[in-house]
Amino acid sequence: MTNETTPEVLDVVVIGAGLSGIGAGYRLTERMPDLKYAILERRPSLGGTWDLFRYPGIRSDSDMYTLAYPFEPWQHERAIAAGGDILDYIKHTATKYGIDEHIRYEHEVVRGDWSSEDALWTLTVRTPDGEQEVRTRFVYACSGYYSYNEPYKADIPGIDDFGGTVIHPQFWPADLDVTDKRITVIGSGATAITLVPALADAGADVTMLQRTPSFVLGQPGRDPLNRLLRGRVSDERRHAILRNKNVFLQWGSYQFARRAPTITTRALRAGVRMSAGMSHMENFTAPYNPWDQRLCVVPDSDLFKVLKKDGAHVVTDTIERVEAGGIRTTSGTFIDADIIVTATGLSLEMLGGAEVFVDGDKVDLSERLAYRGCMLEGVPNVGMCVGYINASWGLRSDLSNRFIARVVEHMRTTGSDIATPTAPPGLERAPLLEMESGYLQRGAALMPRKAKTPPWTMRQDYLAEAREMKNPPVTTDMRYERSGAAGGSIPADGSKTPAMGAR
Repeated sequence: MTNETTPEVLDVVVIGAGLSGIGAGYRLTERMPDLKYAILERRPSLGGTWDLFRYPGIRSDSDMYTLAYPFEPWQHERAIAAGGDILDYIKHTATKYGIDEHIRYEHEVVRGDWSSEDALWTLTVRTPDGEQEVRTRFVYACSGYYSYNEPYKADIPGIDDFGGTVIHPQFWPADLDVTDKRITVIGSGATAITLVPALADAGADVTMLQRTPSFVLGQPGRDPLNRLLRGRVSDERRHAILRNKNVFLQWGSYQFARRAPTITTRALRAGVRMSAGMSHMENFTAPYNPWDQRLCVVPDSDLFKVLKKDGAHVVTDTIERVEAGGIRTTSGTFIDADIIVTATGLSLEMLGGAEVFVDGDKVDLSERLAYRGCMLEGVPNVGMCVGYINASWGLRSDLSNRFIARVVEHMRTTGSDIATPTAPPGLERAPLLEMESGYLQRGAALMPRKAKTPPWTMRQDYLAEAREMKNPPVTTDMRYERSGAAGGSIPADGSKTPAMGAR
């Protein structure tokens, strides 16, 4: 219990109560049940992405057996799940394991200051009651890598002259009635291909206007193996079988696509031809190889089906100018519109947008290497969770969560209070996430780098990383120290000084 003379010092602060943050809470307490930790969530509710985005049709873009936690079986029939079901699953997990009791809502971390003398982080936190300071020995950012407050605003000529409604999917109006409205969705990524069939089903006349086609893959929304296994094996066993099966399928299809892009392109085009018709093949043939950008998935081919029955339209063109009644394209086509949806992407942001200082010096993330993809070169006692771009976010986040828990446990058992990844000299540096997606290219300067070899790389290969990350040495290229700061150390249990997990 804290008082005026004994300020609260937490063992770990997790930033973000989304999918990754709740998973982090589980993995930390799995190893250290008496750990003193808090999850700071900027919004008034948990769920992260799945609570923020409310646009029609929002769903996962990967199967739930790999996106969900390995310790909590996914119970719904649909493998490609609706956003509301995913949010309910995260809430259920947080409540079941008591993780929700550690969440502090409307707590936005805006700055972190590390003191080597005290071996502590002091976090400046914005709350409804004004700014507060939270002191902690370790910080783990599970806030993703896009801005919740500022989506990417594409330069669309004349958009201010439009006489109708302009919406970004990140801020979808709850009371918007789209019945009989002419809606143009600008974009070709996962958000756009989700919105188009959902809006068409709601009674809108929808046009997807894309500058560049993307590859799109139709696949079943339900897994037949799930039906076969349900009731025959335990939920835990069923979930594990489906998870492992999908991991191998994802890995195999990705490896094949990268090695045989021509054959993969033909197969994707054939899928479009069968599901949407010959006239749409060029609209879904990208001018790059499969997986140069993330491959979009449509469950039960819903996008293709609505296009085939002329319930929606696709225009591949560039915008000359937005006018009062719609959009004029470069080729001279005029698209009438009552509503324009700018599904043009996200703005990249690391560590929840917080500024980070080490002993008074500001940390430039782009100058740091990522250690095992989840810590930062030369920055003590900080973890970060970054997911895959070619597979489910949940696969990588759980690897990171497990590793961070092992680092904290090692500090606790060895009496260390400082853990700093320390890179050997001469490592060649490359972008952490190497993909041609627009938001990654725009935000590359904000992200840490990687090298070519472990532990300073981050592979887009779950099977390889699962071997490297589940039980790797936590001492390789890591410097552990005991500062001797009064009350600031993290000795093993039983010490007379305040230890990580002490009450």
